Amino acid sequence: MEKYRILTFDGGGVRGLITVILMQRLAREPGLKDWYKRADLYAGTSTGGLIALGMSHGIPLNTMRKLYEEKCARVFDDSWIDDVLDLFNVTGADYSNEFLESELKKWFGNTTIGGLEKRVLVTTFDLDNADDASVKYSGTPQARKWKPKLFHNFVGTDTDARAPAYKVGLYTSAAPTYFPTVDGFVDGGVFANNPSMCALVQTQDPRNADPRDHPPLDQIALLSMGTGELLKYISGDNLDWGYAQWVKPLLSILMDGVAGISDYQCRQLLRDKYHRLQPQFPPGQEFKLDSVKPEEIQAMVEFAEGWDISETAAWLEQQWL
Repeated sequence: MEKYRILTFDGGGVRGLITVILMQRLAREPGLKDWYKRADLYAGTSTGGLIALGMSHGIPLNTMRKLYEEKCARVFDDSWIDDVLDLFNVTGADYSNEFLESELKKWFGNTTIGGLEKRVLVTTFDLDNADDASVKYSGTPQARKWKPKLFHNFVGTDTDARAPAYKVGLYTSAAPTYFPTVDGFVDGGVFANNPSMCALVQTQDPRNADPRDHPPLDQIALLSMGTGELLKYISGDNLDWGYAQWVKPLLSILMDGVAGISDYQCRQLLRDKYHRLQPQFPPGQEFKLDSVKPEEIQAMVEFAEGWDISETAAWLEQQWL
């Protein structure tokens, strides 16, 4: 059977810019032009979900890079009026998703994920499926509960092919506290900030009706792309913390933790056919999900342009091509 290639993208807000730049740099390496177009499946979470959807729709990397460099300041635009209305973010999300929605509509229009050029999988979390919001595209009844939801366009009984692509983009990027929920969905980063394991398992689902979507594990090559690793830690051996102390770091702990376990699982299953490109920020340097000041964007560009990609380029030559 022909090699089956999976390309996955982590969440990380504006740090998706780093992912896009790294992809561009790899494409400039000898013999690797358009390497990313050979992927059979794109998978993403949050900002990575937007990249995955864009890749599946054939949107050029330059176009996606422009969104990060030139328009993220409007995506993460927090006016003082909004702060007052939200009691300075205590009772409301930090940002509105209206501008992001308008940009995604420009990208995708009325295209459904079933109408995309490639297979795609995007992680979200459904807070309450009482109105069948999470199954209205597949038609499969569910008991009322919150649960992870993987939107995908694989052919089969559980496909979400009818879901509008721009809507799925809003679902996966609705990070708690940053953006409001959309149709009852929030960012899939709460359970899979690194969606690599989700993507790998999807290829093994017996409900996939197309034989080409059933590759054996030894034929799969998977490249997992991160958005930069922050050197964070919490000091202290016995922390007697309550809600107030845990609320701020908890989201980051959850997202970093689940990203790490997915990396471990995929590495054990695929061995040398799995590779993760995750740049590590130097001590003291931190880029938040909403670091959109011009100097912060420029620093991210310089960081991504300077990171050593030789190991990843070599892996692509050996395992991807």
